[in-house]
Amino acid sequence: MRKLIAATLVAGAAVIGGQAIAADFPEYAPIIEIPDVDYGVQGSFYLRGSAGLNALWAKEVNHPTAPGVFAIDGWGYGYSVGAGFGYETGTGLRFDVTADYLANDGLKTTIPGGTAIAAGEHKLNLRSTVLLANAYYDFGFSEMGYGVAGGAFGYVGAGAGVAFNDVITTPPAGAPADTRDQSASFAAAGMVGVGYDFGQVVADLGYRALYINDIRNDAALHPYNIANSWTHEVRGSLRYRFN
Repeated sequence: MRKLIAATLVAGAAVIGGQAIAADFPEYAPIIEIPDVDYGVQGSFYLRGSAGLNALWAKEVNHPTAPGVFAIDGWGYGYSVGAGFGYETGTGLRFDVTADYLANDGLKTTIPGGTAIAAGEHKLNLRSTVLLANAYYDFGFSEMGYGVAGGAFGYVGAGAGVAFNDVITTPPAGAPADTRDQSASFAAAGMVGVGYDFGQVVADLGYRALYINDIRNDAALHPYNIANSWTHEVRGSLRYRFN
């Protein structure tokens, strides 16, 4: 009986104490809002435009009817312009497809005497339309990290596709002119650069090494092909985000 009375007294004291504590709180307590979870920058589509200067190099040119393989002894120089459409995931990864017009003049070889080809300096003029599918990874330099407007970033990338080549050879003075010819070839590229994210607009400056597997002229007086050429480009680009 004594235990029952003691338990009743403890319960009553707890009720009275709880009412006293509750009386100390204000009638209207502030509402604490819990912010939504930030899942980071979301993906967006973009348009891009690029322009740059380039230098073309290859090891040698093969003239099967001469016959002979001749070392290339002079670089070609030119420019490129292009456009593309892409998507960035918001995690640093982005993808795009690009179309570039590339012009380059002056890649040369010197043919010695005693061959079926006119002796002297032969120069290549190249015009290519290059279609590539590309993937990149952007990484932030600032504490804010990638994807925050106002942030500097770097990037690396790679692409693969096809080059549609239009080639003309300029022979030595007085030699018969080579005819013009067109061909298609596998192409690939590696890219690296830096940029600045302004928000809706992103600017970058980078280097691109463009590989063209085969540049050839089969319709010429003396057909030839140049395998494994590399075009080294310095390019500036602008990207415009849709959202």
